[in-house]
Amino acid sequence: MQARLIPLDAAPAIELVKDLTLVGRNDDCDVRLDHKSVSKLHCLLVKTDGLVLVRDLGSTNGTRVNGQRVRRAALLPNDQLAIAAFRYRVRFGDGPDEPPANGDAVPADGAAAASDSDELPASLTDTDKPVSGPPLRRNVLPDVYTNPAPNP
Repeated sequence: MQARLIPLDAAPAIELVKDLTLVGRNDDCDVRLDHKSVSKLHCLLVKTDGLVLVRDLGSTNGTRVNGQRVRRAALLPNDQLAIAAFRYRVRFGDGPDEPPANGDAVPADGAAAASDSDELPASLTDTDKPVSGPPLRRNVLPDVYTNPAPNP
């Protein structure tokens, strides 16, 4: 499966060639985003059949999917992914890339736009399938950050 991250801010597109792609500012990362807003080891992208999984690695400025800060999430076609100040649209297949609206190759200052669809595909939510191997432990941290209630 071919997967790409199409920039929304005139930066070069990122082709996800490997099944596991480490994104960050460190020289050893597969995708290097050399900007102070990006953590040294920012996030991990895992390419699977039909979607890409993203896992934030405890980054300072966070990873957002469709405007929502996440610890981990499934990326579907046309989802927006924000890695710190860099914004991308997820693209699968060989379709043409859309040109960015502006000509500046700088990271965006705002977060990605929110989407109405926060549901995962049925194949990801189905927990009735038998699992072989050691028992899985549930992650005590939520996948999505919640917004704290405002103080009165």
